[in-house]
Amino acid sequence: MTIRTIAFVILGLALGGCMQETLEPATQASWNARDKQLMANLPYAQAAIPDSYKRHIVDYTRKEAPGSIVIDSDNKFLYYVLPKGQAIRYGIAVGEEAQAWSGIAKIGRLEQWPAWVPTPGEQVRLGPLPAYVTGGPHNPMGARGMYLYSGNKDTLYRIHGTNQPEYIGQAISSGCIRMTNEDAIDLFNRVKIGTIVVVLAPKQGDGPFSQMAAAPEPKAGRAY
Repeated sequence: MTIRTIAFVILGLALGGCMQETLEPATQASWNARDKQLMANLPYAQAAIPDSYKRHIVDYTRKEAPGSIVIDSDNKFLYYVLPKGQAIRYGIAVGEEAQAWSGIAKIGRLEQWPAWVPTPGEQVRLGPLPAYVTGGPHNPMGARGMYLYSGNKDTLYRIHGTNQPEYIGQAISSGCIRMTNEDAIDLFNRVKIGTIVVVLAPKQGDGPFSQMAAAPEPKAGRAY
């Protein structure tokens, strides 16, 4: 077998084992009039999101049902599971290691351009902060808030937009899951009250192909 033939064989094997990814272009088709107005006058600089953290359609072989959300904090990805072995993969910012969390929850509340009330813990760690911040692009909660509940109790964790898109792909928040405002709007329009959210424990991610052990319910945390 020639060197050239060997090279082609190796390349074929590599490609055969790759996860298929298709970049999903951002669109304003699902934006409402308020979204268009507020997103046209942002008080922060738009960041250059690395390609790997832009929205993609990917192959997905885990066992979660279509319509579920799976968060891989290690790799800074959120998956919205689609039918037929696919998912939409979004880049996210996650909690710092000391405040990381894992478990199973449900979306119990949905808000467009939510207000933000800093918790006492955030006042201590990040303050002084205003007691109340109105909704808008200046707000750390960003364009959308998806509030995670365990049973009928608010866990104080959220999936939400951000006014700091430069941190997508990093561990920076107080435990909540941040998305770009564009991606938060896109995900918000796909989910509903009761959507299952699975947050993988550390080292359970390794891409969407690993099997997940039973995860505990999330502990109470911070809302930013």
